[in-house]
Amino acid sequence: MDKVLGTFNGMPYTVGESILELSYLIAALLFVYGLKLLSHPETARRGNLWAAGGMGLAMITTLLLHKANGEGISLTNIWIILAAIGVGAAIGWMVARKVKMTAMPQLVSIYNATGGGASMLVALLEYPAAAAGDVGSILVTVLGLIIGAIAFSGSLIAFGKLDGRVGDIMKPFMTYLNLVLLVATIALGIFIIVSPNPPTEMLWAIYALTAISLVYGVMFVMPIGGADMPVVISLLNSFTGIAAAMAGFIYGNQAMILGGIFVGAAGMILTILMCKAMNRSLINVIIGAFGGGGAAAADREQGNIKEISLSDAAVLMSYSRKIVVIPGYGLAVAQAQHIAHELDNLLEGKGVEVKYAIHPVAGRMPGHMNVLLAEADVPYEKLVEMDDINPDMPNVDVAIVVGANDVVNPAAYDDPSSPIYGMPIINAHEAKNIIIMKRGMGKGYAGIENELFFNDKTRMLFGDAKNSITKLVNEIKNM
Repeated sequence: MDKVLGTFNGMPYTVGESILELSYLIAALLFVYGLKLLSHPETARRGNLWAAGGMGLAMITTLLLHKANGEGISLTNIWIILAAIGVGAAIGWMVARKVKMTAMPQLVSIYNATGGGASMLVALLEYPAAAAGDVGSILVTVLGLIIGAIAFSGSLIAFGKLDGRVGDIMKPFMTYLNLVLLVATIALGIFIIVSPNPPTEMLWAIYALTAISLVYGVMFVMPIGGADMPVVISLLNSFTGIAAAMAGFIYGNQAMILGGIFVGAAGMILTILMCKAMNRSLINVIIGAFGGGGAAAADREQGNIKEISLSDAAVLMSYSRKIVVIPGYGLAVAQAQHIAHELDNLLEGKGVEVKYAIHPVAGRMPGHMNVLLAEADVPYEKLVEMDDINPDMPNVDVAIVVGANDVVNPAAYDDPSSPIYGMPIINAHEAKNIIIMKRGMGKGYAGIENELFFNDKTRMLFGDAKNSITKLVNEIKNM
């Protein structure tokens, strides 16, 4: 029998309950330690393992020690929970093993959706009990429902956009529609919180709030252009964390509360950094007027393009002193990160200094290029952030742009009609020579022509990035 140790606020607490609460505290500390290790690629894998260990500890102790009304979890429910965990773990393992690096943003969006959906369902199921309690219980339940529903439906739309299955709806009326939906969501939530009616009479309002929140999540993401998806993914990730924290408050679970706060805070900080990198305001993201419109503003006659042969590119690189590689989503599509690392090793063997310039929103999600290059074992010290590399760009002999587009487009500086005007970019145009590797003259996410293509210092090297770099490596080796 579980021994009673004493009372707290008039309620007895037992050995089992004390161990359970202690395990939640240890789990939270493991989350913090894991998050710290995630700050560097060399320790990121261990950080994931430590954080996963904390989650595993919390789940095991909950199954063994959790009690409600003096009764533990029934054996039948334990088997159901273990079966669900097993199925989920098997699916997660298979997906993680098979997903390509180019599809990692889609996977993150699906993970966000599952977290938000789980928090939404928790709030729906626990509303009757919460409504019988104080205002605080109702408040966290309603917040968990709203934020979880928005994160769920919004993340599904983000997945569809990233996977090319959902298009954009960039119409002026979307801003006003989203504002109406947001106001309706907040108003109905407040009505539920302050209503004196019993829970059974408020179920219609809870279901209506769920429906409106789900619709708002869809409409909130629909107008957002592909170039701005890194910000959206980060924001939705923050929503998922906040929703998880609300679910933790509902159950009084310290591990869920702290874990949700960590994810929510980290996601919000990253969102603000992403907005800064895009020169956008967070309010534009919230109302859905983010990244839409004006895509054709910069379409005009730019001039002639000039190509470069593989042999000339090999000579130029081999006799350079300083080279900067600017990767973008095209590098991920071509799976060229490994051969790119081989190229930089080869050039460094010839005395060339090689760095990688990383734009905060290059790729489809925050840190996409960092993860991609870490997979190829590129030393973290070679990855230089935009603000640090830009002052040195005039001293760079060759800037090699691999699959990047909008993040190097000078229109951000000199074309007020461009939709990316004012966005900080990597100053590739300031390098002494510029080589751009692309399959063709396709436009970036913003849907505008890249002025860098027509720069007098630019030479185009057309073809698949992986094949082009492989041929360059062979060319340099044979010199």
